[in-house]
Amino acid sequence: MGTVKKLFALDEGIARELDIVASALHKSQREIVETALDYYFDYTDGLIADKSTDEIKNDNMEVHDSEEVYKKLGIDPRLSAI
Repeated sequence: MGTVKKLFALDEGIARELDIVASALHKSQREIVETALDYYFDYTDGLIADKSTDEIKNDNMEVHDSEEVYKKLGIDPRLSAI
């Protein structure tokens, strides 16, 4: 996977902590930020899943059987696993 450059400002305290953690772990700040974001995204995936589950339970989100969706869209379900 390629890399993309991002430029953003950090709170002074967070920036200081990033310096300390990177130094203590002998890793680059980029590695620390990427790892932190990876953990955060895993965490938010869980939050999103919980929110979706609550919406389904409260009838705020409609759920459809995959076979019905494939049929309506004219998709052969045997090809969907490819």
